[in-house]
Amino acid sequence: MKYVDLHSHSTASDGTLAPAEVAKLAVRAGLSGWALTDHDTIGGVAEATEESARLGIDFLPGIEISAEFPHTGTMHILGYGVDPHSSTLHDLTRQLIEGRDNRNPKIVKKLQELGVAITMEEVEQEAGGDVVGRPHIAAILHRKGYVSSIKDAFNKYLAPGGAAYFDKERLSPRRALEMIIDSGGIPVLAHPIQLRLESDEKIESIMRELMDLGLAGLEFRHSDHTPDLVNKYTALADRFGLLKTGGSDFHGGNKKDIELGYARGQRVPREFLDGLFERLRSGNVVKAVRD
Repeated sequence: MKYVDLHSHSTASDGTLAPAEVAKLAVRAGLSGWALTDHDTIGGVAEATEESARLGIDFLPGIEISAEFPHTGTMHILGYGVDPHSSTLHDLTRQLIEGRDNRNPKIVKKLQELGVAITMEEVEQEAGGDVVGRPHIAAILHRKGYVSSIKDAFNKYLAPGGAAYFDKERLSPRRALEMIIDSGGIPVLAHPIQLRLESDEKIESIMRELMDLGLAGLEFRHSDHTPDLVNKYTALADRFGLLKTGGSDFHGGNKKDIELGYARGQRVPREFLDGLFERLRSGNVVKAVRD
């Protein structure tokens, strides 16, 4: 059986490997296909496409967008098969990156007030790409000994409730889905466990609302999903007639316990990438719902 990984990140956002290096790692991991889903940017797609073609591994361009979610958890929407030349998508990513750029100096200033020796120049150098985010700040805190790990940096300073936390600009779920669909992509709800909803009824209610806006798939297999959750989300996707996707959420050194090609030790079968390719070829992508 052939395997794939449909959720990965590169230095174009908050990963530690360049897009071409992730492609090479996908081949070494024995994958027949993969998707790059960097946060709020398609900046790594061209490099990943070129290297994947050179290596002879199938590649699907993607993006992961943070959406507004008035609960304790977070909502991320994956967009598969988006057109990297879409003006709609370029406008979206520019807006989101500007939102991150406005937040980062606030975090750095607050850390300085807390006695942390850090500058924006250091953070930008750490990022080495278009998207600068909290993982880059966390890496500096860890390297300088202010925290014991990347996770500790988030818990102490950078996550909601942390001493230097500031939120970023997010799109409404409607807008996130609309942008993905208008860019020719397939919108999929990422890692539903991270919604942190306390009941199956609330999860189903959110799913129905998103489906009404054009949601087409559900990430059933993920590094945060236990086998029981995988079974639950599989049943949910099948009941609602959604495409199923899965992936590791690989970030390289920023999440050292996650290995490309494995989602909590489980492989993602090739059929889930083929399902996305088939939907994209058919042109049967749900149209965006607008007011």
